[in-house]
Amino acid sequence: MRQFLRRSLAACAALACLALPATAQQFPSRTITVIVPFAAGGPTDTVARLTAEAMGRDLGQTVVVENAGGAGGTIGAQRVAQARPDGYTLLLHHIGMSTAPTLYRRLAYDPVGGFETIGLITEVPMTLVAKKDFPATTLQEAVALIRRERDRLNYANAGIGAASHLCGLLLMKAVDAQMTTVPFRGTGPAMQELLSGRIDLMCDQTTNTTEQINSGAIRVFAVTTPQRVEALPNVPTSAEGGLADFQVTVWHGLYVPKGTPAEVTQRLSRALQVALRDPRLVQRFAELGTAPVPQAQATPEAHRSFWQADIAKWRPIIQAAGQYAD
Repeated sequence: MRQFLRRSLAACAALACLALPATAQQFPSRTITVIVPFAAGGPTDTVARLTAEAMGRDLGQTVVVENAGGAGGTIGAQRVAQARPDGYTLLLHHIGMSTAPTLYRRLAYDPVGGFETIGLITEVPMTLVAKKDFPATTLQEAVALIRRERDRLNYANAGIGAASHLCGLLLMKAVDAQMTTVPFRGTGPAMQELLSGRIDLMCDQTTNTTEQINSGAIRVFAVTTPQRVEALPNVPTSAEGGLADFQVTVWHGLYVPKGTPAEVTQRLSRALQVALRDPRLVQRFAELGTAPVPQAQATPEAHRSFWQADIAKWRPIIQAAGQYAD
């Protein structure tokens, strides 16, 4: 009898050991949903749809994008943080994942501890732009004018927590001068006011400004990246213009709920890495003025390290501004 029990227990243990690899190999066995915490048609939604399509080809399953916008991206993020941790509900979010821990003092979910990282996707450059007849033609001239005129100049953003808002905070810190901030409900209305000449300055992603810059509808002073942007080769970097501390990109990354099995997160990360090498995705990103991150950054470990450093970067800037979203 004892020998029978020992054999039975050994067999059960062997089956249990075999079950884990089998589970990993079976993932995914159905449709995966990527939650985008912003409206359809925006820059983050565009990145998500291109990435989801490319990942689906490697995973052998449909990857659908679902928009759950509102409250600066926190509604969609909360939904994923509270989802079942099985790898079938993902979050694709931008730089807002770095600012939410400071910008929001009361959240119904843990904005850091509630997620596992999958990998970074892309860093979209920002541009510092002005109305067409702004009385400065270089970044150095613009900085001198901002320091002289200060709050007599107005700066547009797409609302508290938006990338344009964060870029403006960093700009005003770099030049040590405060302008009058004018928030809008989205990038579109802000850009329209800039085009009309009623707004002096704003920051926006290359995906939204390249066409306006090339047409001469607005004036550009710099891109906020260490290197020049291929789509705007004649536009200097902020460092070239004398503002080395004024650097910001709208980075995007993938997340799953905390507690998702490691083998599942690794499978998703491998699919992301394959997607970022897809020629169709690379070409489309280039047309939007951006590029996939290097493969080494499309890993859970590199993503989390980058994210934690970015949280630390933005915390004192937001606290010094005293502008919170709740």
